[in-house]
Amino acid sequence: MSLFDEIKKKLSHEFIDIVEWLDNTNDTIVHRFERYQNEIKNNAQLIVREGQTAVFVNEGQLADVFKAGTYTLNTKNLPILTTLKGWKYGFDSPFKAEVYFVNTRLFTDEKWGTKNPFMLSDDRFGLVEIRAFGTYSFRISDAGKFVVDVVGTDGNFTNYEVNEHLKSLIVTRFTDTVGEANLPIELYAANTTELSETCQTVMQPEFGRVGIELERFYIENVSMPEELKKEIFEYSRLDKLDMTKLSQFKAAKAMELAAANEGGTAGAGMGMGMGFVLAQQMGNMMNPQVQQPVFGTQTPQSTGAVPPPMPLQITYFYAVNGQQSGPVSIDRLKELFANRTINRDSLIWKQGMANWTTLKEIEELKPFLGGNTPPPLPNA
Repeated sequence: MSLFDEIKKKLSHEFIDIVEWLDNTNDTIVHRFERYQNEIKNNAQLIVREGQTAVFVNEGQLADVFKAGTYTLNTKNLPILTTLKGWKYGFDSPFKAEVYFVNTRLFTDEKWGTKNPFMLSDDRFGLVEIRAFGTYSFRISDAGKFVVDVVGTDGNFTNYEVNEHLKSLIVTRFTDTVGEANLPIELYAANTTELSETCQTVMQPEFGRVGIELERFYIENVSMPEELKKEIFEYSRLDKLDMTKLSQFKAAKAMELAAANEGGTAGAGMGMGMGFVLAQQMGNMMNPQVQQPVFGTQTPQSTGAVPPPMPLQITYFYAVNGQQSGPVSIDRLKELFANRTINRDSLIWKQGMANWTTLKEIEELKPFLGGNTPPPLPNA
């Protein structure tokens, strides 16, 4: 650069008497106001807009901080800088200081996630691997602290740069918090709201140390390997299982499947018999005192007649005005249909059905509608 270019540049900056920053980006957090050799004229106008804070730094030392407003830069409005510079009286010459404009608006929908699965110890499943991800929102609460501790001499500090620092902090604190929660592994996904609030409380002091306020923290999902999910589902079923009800359900299911076969009545009879046998087997499993006969051995004659097992009664649930009611027997369901509490389009459900179904589509309830004809006789 020639001597004339240097002089031209210096003179062009000498006449700049307004210090301001117009943010035309969506990701800039800190912007350093550039001047020739960092010189600012005495009585220059400082304009700080809403959502901004101006921070003056002198030789790496934090000086004055300005909130939104318009200021005339002199010894009156720069008390700390005046002390640092040793100004006892008014001054007329330009002074040197770095001015950083800090964006204090709320930064929302920032993403976080565990890059790799982390290990948790569960009392039932041992060591397990889980992942998690979500979003968070933050704002700069202490612009001076943030500039000194995080930004340093960076002239244009972006959202991406601070997020890289925050994500590492979030993952570390999240892992610690989840580990200390000591919840059963299947409850993490069901308690994301409570975990999110706890994590935010734990992380806030860490954010505050560098002048950042964690406004919101959300855990959107906690995932685990598919094999572990299947084990948890099976364990949950067994833990809640009522073996007596299971035997009833299996017997009723066998009867339904047999009745649906093309064999008609014969099939229904076979299904009923299979259901009774299965119910008896399940009952014996629940009563180990009952000795099971061994094939090839004689069964002792009982001293009295043993009655056959009681027929199983199927119960139904029904919906009225969007409310679920039941269970009721088929006779009670027929009474409800007769007094018009329910109708042909009412939703009905019983054990073994995948979804709620209208009454008119359920085979054994079609006689309610009238005009029912018997099925064809089985082939001789």
